[in-house]
Amino acid sequence: MNLTSPSQVKSWCIANGFHPNRTLGQNFLIDQNALVSILDAAEPVRGLRVLEVGPGLGVLTEGLLARGALVTAVEKDPVLAARLAEALGRPAALAVVTGDALDLAVEGKLDGFDVLVSNLPYASGTRILLELASRPAAPKAMTVLVQSEVAERLAAAPGSKARGLAGVWAQLDYDVHPVRAIKASCFWPRPEVDSTVVRLDRHAAPALDAEERASFHRVTKRAFEHRRKQLGSIFKGLVESSARAEELSLDDWITLAKGLKAHEDA
Repeated sequence: MNLTSPSQVKSWCIANGFHPNRTLGQNFLIDQNALVSILDAAEPVRGLRVLEVGPGLGVLTEGLLARGALVTAVEKDPVLAARLAEALGRPAALAVVTGDALDLAVEGKLDGFDVLVSNLPYASGTRILLELASRPAAPKAMTVLVQSEVAERLAAAPGSKARGLAGVWAQLDYDVHPVRAIKASCFWPRPEVDSTVVRLDRHAAPALDAEERASFHRVTKRAFEHRRKQLGSIFKGLVESSARAEELSLDDWITLAKGLKAHEDA
């Protein structure tokens, strides 16, 4: 089956009585150019250990395997997981895991992959991405297709309206680069919004140790929960600043987290 052919994808769904579940983000990529854009951005090479979340019918999986990658595909829908394993014949280069990727990530069962390459489900994609990014054994690079609004948040610079927890937490460990916008018409069923390919490259060394990282997450979460307030008001008696959460740079947040952690220790 040609997975970039809308008619063939629809025919398979009809023949198998399968109805794409929007709650699970089952919007299948059916555009060859968009597929190539993801693969080119991910730069898969022979032997690379790739984690794919939400493979669906396997259009991206096939592309990764064709370029020699070793793929572990995590699919929540048992029907699609079974189809993927059967269609690709369970080659040595492919492992299909049926389960919830977010739960598996939290449990540490998705650690140790070289890269993440995924068309992430809309509903849980950001949480999965941030959970994987925070792991000590996180992928060295992540190339994902996400809602354009999510891509904007992940890459948001200090002072921008899109600046929030997602961007600050992702940028703690990764350089974030939007690659290409993908129109909603490139999917079936067609989603209500456009998407964007984003590449994240992990920093050479962590900026914070484990305890400082915990402080970083507590501080940033508290600040963005009260984003209209000045930091001096949020952390009264500890911080003297008239800035608001979205105005701080990553270095500012790191300095603040370390300072408050030292204060807690004292």
